Amino acid sequence: MTRTLDAHDRTHAGGGATRCPDCTDGLGQPRPVEPGSWRDRVRSKPGLATAYRVGVFFAGLLFVLLGLALTVLPGPLTIPPVLIGLWVWSTEFEWARRFFVAFRRKARDTWSHAKQHPVSSAAVTIGGLVAAGVAFWAVGHYHLVDRAVAAVTG
Repeated sequence: MTRTLDAHDRTHAGGGATRCPDCTDGLGQPRPVEPGSWRDRVRSKPGLATAYRVGVFFAGLLFVLLGLALTVLPGPLTIPPVLIGLWVWSTEFEWARRFFVAFRRKARDTWSHAKQHPVSSAAVTIGGLVAAGVAFWAVGHYHLVDRAVAAVTG
């Protein structure tokens, strides 16, 4: 049985997999905007609104994919582009905003914990950096990449 949602249900729906009946682009319910703002004017034109939402989606996707591509490089280079992509998505998509808010809350809690326990936080950080350094050294010293390629190809 299908049921049409009224304005109250669309505004206060608990999320889940339900698609909003007014959103035909498959990108989910848009974030609320301030009446009279430039985004409100963009959304008043259906073609422009869809193009804008698709553009925001692809801009965020570009940053997320850049972050994933950077995983092959050493260091924390993968995190900032992924966070920027998530932030770009959160400016337009409600699902991304909820995810970004939860992520930001966990990051603040982690930072607060690190400030309360500086010695153990420093030990974990330094230990992780040392372990990563040893891993990179071992890969180069023992030619592990070459050995893996030879094992796969041959």
